[in-house]
Amino acid sequence: MATSAATAAVPEWKPAKPRMVTPWTHEVGPNNALPEYPRPQLVRKDWQNLNGVWEFAGAAPGEAPPVGKPLAERILVPYPTESALSGVQRHEDHMWYRRTFTVPRNWKIGENRLKLHFGAVDYKATVWVNGQRVAAHQGGYGAFSADVTAALRPSGEQEVIVGVEDRTDATWQPVGKQRRVPDRGIFYEGASGIWQTVWMEPVAPARTETLDMVADVDTGTLRLTVNSGGTAAGHTVEAVVRDGGRVVSRTEGRADQPLTLPVPGAKLWTPDTPFLYDLDVVLKDRDRPVDRVSSYFGMREIGTAKGKDGRLRLTLNGKILFQMSTLDQGYWPDGIYTAPTDKALRFDLEQHKVLGFNTVRKHIKTEPDRWYYHADKLGLLVWQDMPSMRTGGRPPVDAQQQFERELHEIVAQKKNWTSVVGWVPFNEGWGEWNREATGRIAEAVRAQDPTRPVNAHSGVNCCDSLGDSGKGQVLDWHAYPGPAKPLPDATRAAIDGEHGGYGLEVDGHMWFGEGHAYEMVQDKETLTRRYVQNQQDVLAAARSCAISGAIYTQITDVEHEVNGFFTYDRQVKKMDFPRVRAVNEAVIRGADGSGGQPDPGPGTPGLQGVHAYRFDEGSGSTAADSVGKANATLTNARWTTGVAGGAVSFAGDGQADTGVSQVDTSGSYSVSAWAKLDEAGGAFQTVVSQDTGRDSAFFLQYSGQDQRWAMSFVGLRALSPTKPEVGKWYHLTGVRDAKAGTLSLYVDGAKVASQSACSAVKTTGNTVIGRGQYGGGQVDFLRGAVDDVRVFDRALTDGEVAILAQR
Repeated sequence: MATSAATAAVPEWKPAKPRMVTPWTHEVGPNNALPEYPRPQLVRKDWQNLNGVWEFAGAAPGEAPPVGKPLAERILVPYPTESALSGVQRHEDHMWYRRTFTVPRNWKIGENRLKLHFGAVDYKATVWVNGQRVAAHQGGYGAFSADVTAALRPSGEQEVIVGVEDRTDATWQPVGKQRRVPDRGIFYEGASGIWQTVWMEPVAPARTETLDMVADVDTGTLRLTVNSGGTAAGHTVEAVVRDGGRVVSRTEGRADQPLTLPVPGAKLWTPDTPFLYDLDVVLKDRDRPVDRVSSYFGMREIGTAKGKDGRLRLTLNGKILFQMSTLDQGYWPDGIYTAPTDKALRFDLEQHKVLGFNTVRKHIKTEPDRWYYHADKLGLLVWQDMPSMRTGGRPPVDAQQQFERELHEIVAQKKNWTSVVGWVPFNEGWGEWNREATGRIAEAVRAQDPTRPVNAHSGVNCCDSLGDSGKGQVLDWHAYPGPAKPLPDATRAAIDGEHGGYGLEVDGHMWFGEGHAYEMVQDKETLTRRYVQNQQDVLAAARSCAISGAIYTQITDVEHEVNGFFTYDRQVKKMDFPRVRAVNEAVIRGADGSGGQPDPGPGTPGLQGVHAYRFDEGSGSTAADSVGKANATLTNARWTTGVAGGAVSFAGDGQADTGVSQVDTSGSYSVSAWAKLDEAGGAFQTVVSQDTGRDSAFFLQYSGQDQRWAMSFVGLRALSPTKPEVGKWYHLTGVRDAKAGTLSLYVDGAKVASQSACSAVKTTGNTVIGRGQYGGGQVDFLRGAVDDVRVFDRALTDGEVAILAQR
């Protein structure tokens, strides 16, 4: 049991006024700041919590520690300095924490050692006890400890001082979403200083330092390594697995060596049945117990297998399980990075279960150990992100190296949690410096933890991404409102890493008094309806595109983002939760791996196409369809010389409207044309497209953003490798293969690019030459000439395209 509270600074602390309060804000005080045991997977009976009121002061760089000198302010640990609950509610680049404590006599320090533990301090921390430096740690998300025995006075009060430097996004340190100046967008308040529990415990000179636990479902065993510390070399271990009061197995072996613990007839851990076994570990010196710890584990395995459609999917315990997730950023209006209470910490996870989710993506942040313990107990799969460096630019070499050190520290410290099923080193290219390095890092994480898949780059299709490294076990795209639809490849399952983001403002429950989202709605009913529709699209993508999971943005509002199921203060439910649960459960049931692409049929044979325009008329306002019956009406067009015979040219305001929908855009089709540009700058120019009423279903185009030829869907482009020359004729072919799930571009008869595009909406708009459609308006008018446009109701082969491109 925990001893009574240690002597603390004079209790002159009072909370600052929070901009918003949660249901737990007013439960927090000097005597109950996160009092729970902080390390559920390595428990000893004697410990003491050092959370509570500490002395505090801002500091200057290089300043000597204030040994023996009281500090003027009071702060409530472990709440970040910027938070209302800390009582400070401001940022300091450099700061001091100070308090005194006494060591219980019955701990017998001298015979035993005294360990001082910090759950997390952001960012650089140095610790002194009685003026002696005892620890230094760099990294805002990793736990660290120090043996402070040698620094202790023989009796009485002991002084601990913690010096912290946290410059947030003024440096390249990993910060996640923290910013010195929040942007009323997707970046938020900083969270500096001590933000997880500080505590101490007596330990034997020979002791268990850490446990490595790997469940093997196939053999019904737990592989356990008891990593010893101090003077424990050559000691032995007794490990007892229990199911409640029943002993399942008892195993003896050597410390620091792998042991195999039998778990016969294992009860498997799943989201529906999150069974956990208890584990007792006794470290012995020649049969004499010297240290006892208790722990627990779940029997589960995460892997991949092919579904009935032959595509790779994620599995749990060998069975395909769709991972229905939210994006969980772990922010609080009163504690910022730190939940006000343990009940609050558990609340968000409990609501995932209420809403029918089985997975959580912990988004570019980590949490205290008790968060993962609650996830283990509740039955939630967790994808753990590495907190990213800041956006904008590429980090220098020293920052790259430090990022990798912190990533591997996080993996080492969190790889025992049953709930954690995967690692995510990078998000949308934030802080990424090299595509090859991203792949190398994914492989290094996999080598460090071979039991979990690595999602090398969440949102690899987005934003600052340097492109797909091809590494890891998961391919991940983002799309708003989405869902994203990457296809699995031979070695990687595919997931929608972020989608949704529907927003609703709730008066009186917004951080800034107003907010934004990817799509705003006016009321709870509309928000629920749009969510349900979006999740139905997720199920369609799971069946036809074989995505293994989908991550909805997000569980709660955060600051200016108002796209949560709850308001930021957790006071208001913004959707109809039973309807949300029903559709989520339907997706999980229906995404069973039995789906697949429908066979689009053979289409019309030959190379004439189903519609064709040779533009040989030379005059008039109509271009004849030489194969079908859809003559095109010309507007602001000029007849000119083509590749063979005539052609038609446009000056940036013309089109040839065929008057009909020529291809089923939900199936396979091909579109070819000769095209010549009069200019090749930053403007988009469309050769052939098909209207939908909003955005063209496809664009055979010049992409001004990339200054390349492209075959495109909105948000997806298969691009040529080089910029086209002005005044030169090129043969372009765009091929949509619905069965293969690809979108390809051919230039002058050769395939130059292909993108995964497993599904597309069925449209009935007109096929148009010379412009596109976006946002309901006519856009991207061609400045150049077009000849010999052909439309096919099937995917052409490479050989057929090569024949078409012959002059």
